[in-house]
Amino acid sequence: MKIIIAPDSFKGSLTAKEAAEAIERGLRRSPLKAETVLVPMADGGEGTVQSLVDATGGHMIQAQVTGPLGQSVMASYGILGDGRTAAIEMAAASGIQFVNEQTRDPLVTTTYGTGELIVKALDQGAQEIIVGLGGSATNDGGAGMAQALGARLLDADGHELTQGGAALARLDRIDISGLDPRLASTRIRLASDVTNPLTGPEGASAVFGPQKGADPSMVATLDAALAHYAAVIRKDLHREVETKPGAGAAGGLGAGFLAFTPAVMASGVNIVVETTHLKELARGADLCFTGEGGIDFQTGFGKTPMGTAQAVKESSPGCKVIALAGNVGAGTEELYKVGIDAIFSISPGAVSLEDAMTKAADNLAAVAENIGRLLA
Repeated sequence: MKIIIAPDSFKGSLTAKEAAEAIERGLRRSPLKAETVLVPMADGGEGTVQSLVDATGGHMIQAQVTGPLGQSVMASYGILGDGRTAAIEMAAASGIQFVNEQTRDPLVTTTYGTGELIVKALDQGAQEIIVGLGGSATNDGGAGMAQALGARLLDADGHELTQGGAALARLDRIDISGLDPRLASTRIRLASDVTNPLTGPEGASAVFGPQKGADPSMVATLDAALAHYAAVIRKDLHREVETKPGAGAAGGLGAGFLAFTPAVMASGVNIVVETTHLKELARGADLCFTGEGGIDFQTGFGKTPMGTAQAVKESSPGCKVIALAGNVGAGTEELYKVGIDAIFSISPGAVSLEDAMTKAADNLAAVAENIGRLLA
């Protein structure tokens, strides 16, 4: 029997690699005889870089960059096992964890540090960059990132714009003569399942701004500034980004990538499936274990367990997929229609959240062992 073990991370408890190892450990304690193949997975959200590094035998690099409020922060990015692909989570440099209730302010927060991480990855020789969009503290349309990459955003007096989304209202012209030339020959893929446009009622400011501290007045200010930004991009760069699906991801960072780099949007889980060679590894598999911290109806919208199940069954149609989760929520019956064959909670009973998270590895192993014993 061949078993693929391909979970996502269990947020706050286990990395995807640790979850996979716990499942394997439990199976080994059962009488079931099987070949196991571990493939840590992710869907573009938190933990994607670590999963890709673990799955490909790569390594992490730490770098000092500019945080969302202009402060110096320590961020990490990954160089994958092929030595030519970098993986970056924008939240590592520009994430909401760097602000609090008192300091969060999407009028001034910047993605400059994300641009600095891209430059550092290029300095490491990266020819391809995977960027996870999400968890941002910013609403600047990727303007800060563009400035870090060498673009000049100028006001009517020819002065460089200050940082933050509100400053975009003063943008008069864009000069990309100093843009890092290495970008033109770099493949950049944006891992995000967000399809929001840049502006409007479904745009970055209206939908995600309140999470970052924007009141209704600030939302209106930011939305107008991003609309003006898109108009100047249209005039000077001849690119249409305002209505592109995904342009509103990470406070409009998606639009910034589409405007200033050759980036393309892609499903986060599909990028991970391709990068980890999951389909190739799953050929001839009889069983697949996947999972993440919580599984419910939203899992069917492209999250890791569904994407994993579909990829594995594309290679091995007869493979049965078992999903394990710390919490099994409402609507999971819909997942049986999209490739998952069985879902199990790893909770041993009524326990505190702290206990559940502390003992996640042991609970995963215990459930995997019992499933192994049943199959044996």
